[in-house]
Amino acid sequence: MEIKRIGSQPSNPGPADWFTGVVRIDSPFKGSEPARVSGAIVTFEPGARTAWHTHPLGQTLIVTAGCGRVQREGGLIETIHPGDIVWFPPGEKHWHGAGPTTAMTHIAIAELLDGIAVNWLEKVSDEQYGT
Repeated sequence: MEIKRIGSQPSNPGPADWFTGVVRIDSPFKGSEPARVSGAIVTFEPGARTAWHTHPLGQTLIVTAGCGRVQREGGLIETIHPGDIVWFPPGEKHWHGAGPTTAMTHIAIAELLDGIAVNWLEKVSDEQYGT
């Protein structure tokens, strides 16, 4: 058993190559082999969002605070709220982030395939985001 105590890991900014706006990543975790799970608590300030991306084995988001947006390629922008659980199937191109005026926090969980949990793509434009 391993317990990572709250505050034992520093908060980190979301890398500019992968995010637009102010994003904070807290408590990243990764299972020890043979486990493949990884994840983090991610907070998006209003208007902040991921770049388009895919996950080789899919991704689960659990919204814990605020109000956000998600979209899969070719789909409508959907609004998400605390308690919502979002599943993106393997290889589905998508993005997620805060609403334009409200921050949003979610727990993001994905599995690694050959050491890779995410494939980052191009940024989501303001027009695609809906501003």
